[in-house]
Amino acid sequence: MIAVDTSVLSLALRRRGKRELGEHSAVIRFRRAIGEGAALVVPGVCLQEVLSGVRTPEPFERLAAWLAPLPVLLAARAHHLVAARMANACRRAGVAVGAVDALIAALTVEHGARLLTTDEDFQRVREHTALRLEPW
Repeated sequence: MIAVDTSVLSLALRRRGKRELGEHSAVIRFRRAIGEGAALVVPGVCLQEVLSGVRTPEPFERLAAWLAPLPVLLAARAHHLVAARMANACRRAGVAVGAVDALIAALTVEHGARLLTTDEDFQRVREHTALRLEPW
């Protein structure tokens, strides 16, 4: 299972005219995973982050419809506890982790998934937790 982070969704959803250097490798991996029928999921907070950047109702509805087939990983109390433990483990190692990133990492780990992301902060989280990253 591959959990798709906001960073990858944002890149994948940009209009082609705004891409400066062509398709990012993580987006290529995302599109290939779709084509392969891989089990893709999106942490709920990532869904919210992507949709929060849409200014008007019509594009919001189009984007929400495009994302609708992706199952959403919703956080329960246990996930928040795991996220706090992960953030604390990172902090003890001198790595600062925001609450949202810790929750994304916790949801990914607890569901046995790998995180597809371009956010380098998750590389540091991976070094101090059970987080696995999807290579691209």
